[in-house]
Amino acid sequence: MEFRKMRRWKQQITEEECKEVLQAEKRGVLATAGGEGYPYALPINFYFDEESGRIYFHCAKAGHKIDALARENRVSFCVFEKEGYVKEGDWSYNVRSVIAFGRISIMTPSARRDTMLLHLAERFYPDAASAQAELEKDGARCHVLEMVVDHMTGKLVNES
Repeated sequence: MEFRKMRRWKQQITEEECKEVLQAEKRGVLATAGGEGYPYALPINFYFDEESGRIYFHCAKAGHKIDALARENRVSFCVFEKEGYVKEGDWSYNVRSVIAFGRISIMTPSARRDTMLLHLAERFYPDAASAQAELEKDGARCHVLEMVVDHMTGKLVNES
């Protein structure tokens, strides 16, 4: 499949900048093909593994998201900086955003699944010990979703 080129190509950021945004931010919006022809987009926590270039999510083992992914595993995922900036000598706000297109699968129980879930938890719990304790208590009750990125673009928006 050939993905569209970015229409506003002068605003496009580099792949490295896209990775910076994915490393820095903790939440994004995952969009799936929902039921009855409606899209289903939801805010979600994530972990970007720079080594593999994959994005990981956790979720309950049943629900709207799991049903949507069972019908169609192709998704898009959007992340934008919560803290933009103002360029020196300017008044307008600048923010970088990333959109990734890819396919999601549910990871089977394995050491890699547990490692990705731990990385995810460590982004939100106050320390590694708290994250580990939570996973020991509830880790088996959730799915870990792995998104293989087929295409990713990012852009810098100047809101003037």
